[in-house]
Amino acid sequence: MKYSVFEDIISPERMQRYLVACNNDTRRAMTLYRYNIKLSQELLAIIGYFEVALRNKINNILITQFGNNWLRDAILPNGIFYSDHRVQKTKSIIRKVYQGLCRSNAYNHNRLLSEMEFGIWKYMFSNVQYSLTGQILLSIFKNKPTSSPSKQYTNTYIFRELDYINNLRNRIAHHEPICFGNGCNHNSIDTSYALNRYNRILTLLHWLDIDGEALLYGFGDLNNIIRKIDNLPCC
Repeated sequence: MKYSVFEDIISPERMQRYLVACNNDTRRAMTLYRYNIKLSQELLAIIGYFEVALRNKINNILITQFGNNWLRDAILPNGIFYSDHRVQKTKSIIRKVYQGLCRSNAYNHNRLLSEMEFGIWKYMFSNVQYSLTGQILLSIFKNKPTSSPSKQYTNTYIFRELDYINNLRNRIAHHEPICFGNGCNHNSIDTSYALNRYNRILTLLHWLDIDGEALLYGFGDLNNIIRKIDNLPCC
């Protein structure tokens, strides 16, 4: 495809960063754009695997604490989130999905669980929700390092790590490039941002006592795509 046609489809504004990064070489800019799409697809699938693994670990421990319908029950009268105004956004998200399932006569716990967004699981480690759920969620990270005076592996630490992954997910979902590093004004090719987030996922999977390499079997193309981006000729 001619660059002029490609740019007309994608938009000159979106392609500008790719052109700058590729010294106005239009063929390289199109190649970089396509590599970025492949990298985004690969990482989004990996994040999906991680989200399901995290969600299931959280679900399993909260079932033992609050019952088989804990997520629904949390927003009902006498539920753990019901009367606390600090978790209003979480309650609204859960309630909207729950009511929609009820209207469709399709409610069950697993359906409600699966329709939650990533942010729901991230905020389970915020100070408020970590406390409301009994301060037990850190126990799912069986291989988490022991805290020390210099580094505290608390719920706040986990929240921050999940926030990094959530931000990557949102960038991909909004079709933002992830081959330029972290920062809206970063216009040079840099895969360190994407690689850093991938390594954080692998670390958290290990802490969850999950073999990340085995779980992500078949996603070996990620490093290959990163190499292609890093080795894209300069001219």
